[in-house]
Amino acid sequence: MKTPGIPIAREGYPFILFSAFTTLICSLLGCSWAAAAGLVITAFVTSFFRDPARVTPEDSSAIICPADGKVLFVKEAFDDRFLHQQVIKISIFMNVFNVHVNRIPFEGTVEKIRFKPGKFYSADKDKATLHNEYCAVTVAMADGQKYGVVQIAGLIARRIVCWAEQGDKVRSGQRYGLIRFGSRVDLYLPPNISVSVQKGDKVKAGETILAHLAG
Repeated sequence: MKTPGIPIAREGYPFILFSAFTTLICSLLGCSWAAAAGLVITAFVTSFFRDPARVTPEDSSAIICPADGKVLFVKEAFDDRFLHQQVIKISIFMNVFNVHVNRIPFEGTVEKIRFKPGKFYSADKDKATLHNEYCAVTVAMADGQKYGVVQIAGLIARRIVCWAEQGDKVRSGQRYGLIRFGSRVDLYLPPNISVSVQKGDKVKAGETILAHLAG
């Protein structure tokens, strides 16, 4: 697996440096208002690309949250795009103030990665699931079951980054990607789980337990 940057995601460096350089030029030219605005923008961009350490629970049955944000919904559905089976679907919306580095929900082997270009509707809307650009990672667990974790672009998000590669052995809580500037992550889980969250809950990537696999 490619190595992400820590504690600032390396994909953020060009944005941070450009913003800081522009701020410096404005300051040297005596444009105080522009320099002040540049400082605010630089601080925001730096905050957006922060990549804090997380302590993942040591629970072999726990399915760990892949993204910071708010749970949009938890529902049973038939997934005809990724797993082609009955699933429990959990959707998490990330606003621009959340950490946007995504993490692996459960250990296993990356079986498939599918990227599909698409639209950029607001990520908290239902049509985002079907029409927005996305990157879907399917992971096979040791017991033969599979789950899918799908990064979905949003209204402002224009780039999905996935560090995972087919064949990777991944562990719970491991960093595997990010989405720039507001977005959503959908999780497609086997039906034999016990869900621990509900709509409206605030969750943290790498720390919050979303569900437990049945014993």
